Amino acid sequence: MNGFDPALFSGKTVVVTGAGRGIGAAVARGFLETGASVIAHAGRSLDHAEADLLPGLSDDQKSRLTLLTADLSVRGGGETLAGDILGVLDGPLDVLVNNAGTMVGRIPAAEVDDEAFDAIVDLNVRSVVALTTVLLPALKDGGKAEGGSAIVNTSSISAIVGGSPGSSLYSSSKAFVSTWTRALARELAPDHVRVNAVSPGTIMTDFHRRYSSEEKLQATAASIPMKRLGTAEDCAPAYLFLSSARLSGYLTGQVIEVNGGQFMG
Repeated sequence: MNGFDPALFSGKTVVVTGAGRGIGAAVARGFLETGASVIAHAGRSLDHAEADLLPGLSDDQKSRLTLLTADLSVRGGGETLAGDILGVLDGPLDVLVNNAGTMVGRIPAAEVDDEAFDAIVDLNVRSVVALTTVLLPALKDGGKAEGGSAIVNTSSISAIVGGSPGSSLYSSSKAFVSTWTRALARELAPDHVRVNAVSPGTIMTDFHRRYSSEEKLQATAASIPMKRLGTAEDCAPAYLFLSSARLSGYLTGQVIEVNGGQFMG
């Protein structure tokens, strides 16, 4: 259990992208544990969701879960997923969590080319903007309800510190997400749509298993004031907090750092 009121999101509809594993799966589980109906983008297939998201869910939670697949790394992927979401959405949208995204690979600055640039921007920027744009009418409808609606984006500590070698494109794409979050917050406030972001530090998920060596992870853990790497479960409560009008109704345009003290600023 996540410690939140089990009825906190009762009657609410939530979309979570990148929910098949890692932080996204933990966030989707958190919403299901607090009463929401969740439309979860599981990735390009259901493989990860079947292994990481579905195990342990009760029958009631599974009845409130809709799984969708889409490839957000291709042009038009965001629009395709948004169309699928609207096809199953029954009424307004209360919360959108834009979590899907990754580094794609460590690309040295001297080796950046159009293919690498497009791959990272299409996934981390273009698909996020496209999905949100198509879903805005539903979110504005959600904004008419008491407490309004919410968008929570996933940024990264790399957006501020620049990341490690080979992550210049990824870090810059996440900096876009942070700035875009603040811009949307100002623009959508009159529609009662709050927009915030969670910025995870070094979280022990498949992301770092793929892109960081064991030696690098151990050194990072030693440098963190709390002396450990984070977990997906460490991050999930921040998303629920920012999504709840009861808990954060006067909070918008913020990027919340979740990193055990790895960055303080």
